[in-house]
Amino acid sequence: MTTNRMTSADFVTAFATGWPEQEPHLMVLSLTTHKGVQDFALSKEQALLIAKTIKKTAAQLAPPKVA
Repeated sequence: MTTNRMTSADFVTAFATGWPEQEPHLMVLSLTTHKGVQDFALSKEQALLIAKTIKKTAAQLAPPKVA
């Protein structure tokens, strides 16, 4: 299945996560790109799915080339 996107994704240069004091059931994911910072509020289920996907994808990356 191919996803056709209207815009391209920005390269993420940094990210940070946290749990707001007034909303402990949410995790905030902040992504930094050359256009600025975007914040996303995630439920526990969404956060776990993202973590699982990142871990699976990272395991599939080719090892770094040795110079």
